[in-house]
Amino acid sequence: MVEHPLAPAASRRTVMAGLPLAAVTAALPATAAEPLWTRQYQTRKDAVTLTLYRKRQTAPRAGEPKLPVLFLVHGSSVSALPSFDLAVPGAGEYSLMNVFARFGFDVWTMDFAGYGRSPAPGNADIAAGVADLRAGTALVAHETGIDRFHFFGESSGAIRAGAFAVAEPERVDRLVLEAFTYTGKGSPTLGKRAEQLAYYKTHDRRPRGEDMIRSIFTRDRAGTSDLRVADALVKAEMPFGDSVPTGTYLDMTANLPLVDPKRVQAPVLLIRGEYDGISTEVDLLDFFTQLPNADRQYAVIAGAAHSIVMGVNRAGLWHTMHAFLTMPKTVQI
Repeated sequence: MVEHPLAPAASRRTVMAGLPLAAVTAALPATAAEPLWTRQYQTRKDAVTLTLYRKRQTAPRAGEPKLPVLFLVHGSSVSALPSFDLAVPGAGEYSLMNVFARFGFDVWTMDFAGYGRSPAPGNADIAAGVADLRAGTALVAHETGIDRFHFFGESSGAIRAGAFAVAEPERVDRLVLEAFTYTGKGSPTLGKRAEQLAYYKTHDRRPRGEDMIRSIFTRDRAGTSDLRVADALVKAEMPFGDSVPTGTYLDMTANLPLVDPKRVQAPVLLIRGEYDGISTEVDLLDFFTQLPNADRQYAVIAGAAHSIVMGVNRAGLWHTMHAFLTMPKTVQI
């Protein structure tokens, strides 16, 4: 682990079917079986210690060309590595960090305050997440020598990433928002969650046991995930405890919208799983049509639910993300 001293005060719509995993995996470099270089870091946000994780094909070397940086932003109920670097024996590749490291990216993620290896008091709402990202990205910029990164956020992580893009536009290159929520209007998931609003207002943490984690894979549409993934996720996440902060749940049930699309300057890829109950397509398209940058895409991954990263059709996400993040530069006219 490295303990770091930094402490920073024209659109198109793409509808994709799930691609066979073998088709996308075949596009990965021939070195895909070789071990990847990884490192863990720590930085501080005031009195809070934040833990970050990094993965790339090889260790950085002086004088080599800089790799594009991809920063992965986790959601409300599961910390960073179980979300984005999960091993599921016998079930194939489920690590988004592995996939994009092998695509040639310098991949980072972070446990937000109150999650995983970043223990902290407070309810870890979206505003706190933006502050965490300020601290974390200052470390990433120092370590990589790059000031602008690509971001991928999932669920409330997409709200965090979107809010950060508004607050710190100079840090954001291309922005991928998956399972995003704009106003929340018509969302069956948020309607159910709002039944506990009084609890979220009076408690900084909420119970998060094995059953809750498993429900992520079944609440929208059975068959969109391999249940071996749920078992692996429970095993990876439960050592961090049986509760998580309430802040993002409170924000998503009482304080939406939290991201003004008109203020998002970055190119945006907005991705929805076909069966995701966290947002309606009408709500997402409302957000999408207000984005000011013509470099924008809207994608539906068929046969996917809320967490496309953990779904059987996750290769469609890999393909769509990779194409967006490697788009040729636009010729200004």
